[in-house]
Amino acid sequence: MKEIPITISMSIIAQKLSKVYSDGSEVLALNAVDLVIRESEFTAIMGPSGSGKSTLLNLIGTLDRPTKGRILIDGIDIAEFSGDVLADFRRTHLGFIFQLFNLVPTLTSLENVMLPLIPYQRGLGFRLKQRAEELLEAVGLVGRMAHTPGELSGGEQQRVAVARALINNPSVILADEPTGNVDTKQGDEIMELLMKVRDSRNQTTIVVTHNPRVAAFADRVVFLKDGTIVDESDLRSELELENVSQMSRAGS
Repeated sequence: MKEIPITISMSIIAQKLSKVYSDGSEVLALNAVDLVIRESEFTAIMGPSGSGKSTLLNLIGTLDRPTKGRILIDGIDIAEFSGDVLADFRRTHLGFIFQLFNLVPTLTSLENVMLPLIPYQRGLGFRLKQRAEELLEAVGLVGRMAHTPGELSGGEQQRVAVARALINNPSVILADEPTGNVDTKQGDEIMELLMKVRDSRNQTTIVVTHNPRVAAFADRVVFLKDGTIVDESDLRSELELENVSQMSRAGS
């Protein structure tokens, strides 16, 4: 894997985090969640549909705001940010990977990776195109840079999405069901890639998944049910893998 700049990782602390959605009636998506994610930790958030795992990821990623509670990223209360300041924080420190890839169909792989920083490239301390080429090489797509998404497999499209998430050299990677639209083999390759990225860049990584196979790549699994953390497992011990599978079956 090609060497790319070292990242300064960040810790994440959620304190009494709650989120209520109102659409005619109130839905409590998260209920007083307390969570600490250490610097450089690879954490999986598991749970059945409707458990609040994507809501938690969106709150950490500053894509939504909590109804109650607060989130500290590297000791900074992100509720203090708004508007352009919040957008700059997100662009500078966070990288996002989505289940549906969210690639622009008319752009090449190289252009898709460059896209988030094109409006800011004059103020960057690096050459954007060169960085994008290095990242695509790092994720194994050196021969696919000129291809559009329609010319790529699902696994290749997700690799482009991983490279795009890394273009700003983020401190935190947030991945929502990153293997949900690929087969098992491609899913394993994506997770192995995320592990290599974390190990080489000392990066805090959070993956939302309902799949125990995906969660097994993490250092730690946090299990949500009905908006509340109901269990945690340390997967650095192989004996914990079966516990995660049992939790998943119990929560379904």
